Amino acid sequence: MKSPYVNELEPNKLITTSFLVHSKEIRQKKSGEFYLSLLLADRTGELDAKMWDNVAEVLDAFDRDDFVRVKGLVQIFHNRPQMTIHKVRRMDDSEIDFGDYFPSSRRDQDEMWRELRGVVAGIANVHLRGLLDAVLDDEDVARRYRRAPAAKSIHHAFLGGLIEHVLSLCSLGRLAAQHYSFIDADLLLTGAILHDIGKIYELNYERGFSYSNDGQLLGHIHIGLRIVADKLRGLPLFPPALRSLVEHMILSHHGKLEFGSPKVPQFPEAMMLHYLDDMDSKMEGMRALIESDRQVDGCFTAYNTALERSVLKKELFLNPPAVSKEPVSKEPSSPPPAPTETAPKAPAAAPPAAAAPPAVAVSNGTPKSDSAFAGKLKQALQPASGSEGK
Repeated sequence: MKSPYVNELEPNKLITTSFLVHSKEIRQKKSGEFYLSLLLADRTGELDAKMWDNVAEVLDAFDRDDFVRVKGLVQIFHNRPQMTIHKVRRMDDSEIDFGDYFPSSRRDQDEMWRELRGVVAGIANVHLRGLLDAVLDDEDVARRYRRAPAAKSIHHAFLGGLIEHVLSLCSLGRLAAQHYSFIDADLLLTGAILHDIGKIYELNYERGFSYSNDGQLLGHIHIGLRIVADKLRGLPLFPPALRSLVEHMILSHHGKLEFGSPKVPQFPEAMMLHYLDDMDSKMEGMRALIESDRQVDGCFTAYNTALERSVLKKELFLNPPAVSKEPVSKEPSSPPPAPTETAPKAPAAAPPAAAAPPAVAVSNGTPKSDSAFAGKLKQALQPASGSEGK
């Protein structure tokens, strides 16, 4: 098992560990020399890294989606950890455990698959259940459905993320159908299970997450329609009108044309699917952002472009770390240091006593000075004093 992981890194420490390269850019310094800008990752998060020196030796030694072993210093830059790499080498696949580098669902994939098949078995509509069984009985679909992420980066971007997201939608859909009696629960659950089915082919997830060629050319909505159409060929009795409803839910689940749906939702189950899908993806997006944020100071995360905001780390906000303060005490916290063995110093001379003010005698409430200068001053001021009372 690799160590340390990204979420275990401490600043100002020299470390040696391994990562998956998420991105690699060759950039140029002002001097004209090259340096490497890398985004490294493991299952716990990502780390920005720079290699400033001896770059010519490793420029072509590794590439994106390779595993590398690095030695370097972790420091804080712009309130986030950043590594300055001193040495780097490409690792062979035989040296690594893939589970250390790819984020995955906390839930067991086989357990989630059994739960999903249980949801399908509970659907009363024989046509919808037959379609779902035909899709999920396909061995290639089943293998990919267990493992696929729900997205490249926005939400549920981890192995097993798609099926975890779908099961969450099924739970929410059942609750919504109980609350809104006019909702067809079987149709809503079918839409939940099939709405992102195209992502099993839209994304590559063997070494990092990226878009496949079909993902780039077609997108998961069109791929999903193609999967459904292929299975419906074996179901000649499937009602054409019901087919249109299922296809519309796949087409419209993004909710708006500008979000990539060629149609907006036009019946209650389609609208419900869109809002549940949007809510579940945003809730998971917030959770993951808070968990993976690497901001060192403050209780807000870095700005997230998908959510279009920074997110409050609520627990940190409500329970800020205690700031240690020295207790105020009149007594010394520790005994005074023992005197050094040097020649004793003579005691400091007492400061000279301040000169006493001239003695002033008081008679009938009027000060009387025994100084000749004070007397003359008093006489000079008497006319002015007398005029104040007029």
